[in-house]
Amino acid sequence: MDGNKLRVFAEAEQLFVAMLADIAAAKKRVWMETYIFADDASGSLISAALVKCAASGIETRLLYDSVGSVLTEASFFKEMADEGVDVHAYHTWFEALKHLSALAIMNRRDHRKLLVIDDTVAYFGGMNIVDHGRDFRYLDVPEEAAPELGWRDFHVRLEGPAQREVAASFERSWQHAHGQPISVRPRAYRRARLSEGKGSIHFFDSGHGLGFSRGDRVFRHILRGTQHSAVIAMAYFIPVRRILGAILRLRRHGRRVTVIVPVLGDMPLAKYATQYLFTKFLRRGVRIFERTNRMLHAKLVVVDKQWTICGSSNMDPRSLWLNLEFLAVIKSRDFAKIARCICAYEIKHSRRVVMDPHRPMGKRFLSALAWALRWWL
Repeated sequence: MDGNKLRVFAEAEQLFVAMLADIAAAKKRVWMETYIFADDASGSLISAALVKCAASGIETRLLYDSVGSVLTEASFFKEMADEGVDVHAYHTWFEALKHLSALAIMNRRDHRKLLVIDDTVAYFGGMNIVDHGRDFRYLDVPEEAAPELGWRDFHVRLEGPAQREVAASFERSWQHAHGQPISVRPRAYRRARLSEGKGSIHFFDSGHGLGFSRGDRVFRHILRGTQHSAVIAMAYFIPVRRILGAILRLRRHGRRVTVIVPVLGDMPLAKYATQYLFTKFLRRGVRIFERTNRMLHAKLVVVDKQWTICGSSNMDPRSLWLNLEFLAVIKSRDFAKIARCICAYEIKHSRRVVMDPHRPMGKRFLSALAWALRWWL
């Protein structure tokens, strides 16, 4: 697309292999931003690669979220810093206490997942640096030794001129994390306005304030233009306010809407909040599928076989209104075809949700409670 080469990953193993190869080939800079950086097998490999870059005189930065990586020992990051990696934790408890604003600071997380290599390659999507799924609960639906395969996700490697926009996004996030002022985004950017054309790639920094674009505006802008169908695959699907209205409006106008969510997740309360919407959606003809034996961690929307939204943002209040997120809006039939094929694979390994008038009262109560607490999940 316009001189850019895009490669899609749905599995962490292949993604990490590609990342390690690009990091090893770096000549100028390696910038990484992630919500979770674990000190497991994959994290250790990538950590060693970053340290090697720093030792070679390459500008090496790591921005990680202090809450997302809370299970990782501080010594793991200190060792990287001691070896020359410029390491920074986003919104720590020390920072919250220093500014006497614990709730505002600790409630807003850096949920982005970016990797910038030199001036040519960038990665973005939903995968953290962690071996997810090795000890996860699975249903007894076989999928070629599913417990060893980990989570399903959606991540993109980009090579080409659009990489500089991803690098600029990282730079702004880095400045923001260090308390430095960032410029106000133009009104058109904050309103998620897109240029016309046969094919295009637009990137959006989603977050709070005039330096960002609201994630809900990006999703609503594409959903509003749906002419035929929309497929939504989300790890955490708790649409609120105008996004919920936009989805229901599509059904009122006869558009086909398909939603794919995980049957089991790492946040049970969020799952109950999602189930609270099932009856409302099913009555309006929305098709809902629950991914069964593997955790679905994707953040993906495909509209009319030509528009694709991907990145780090879920359709939940935290991603849409609070966290720092990164979203890519790609207009390309070829790219949308790949995204739809991945969604079709998830549906193949899913069970379709149907109306259940006999759902236990206890589960109904939990769903109502979780929905009431949706802004805090």
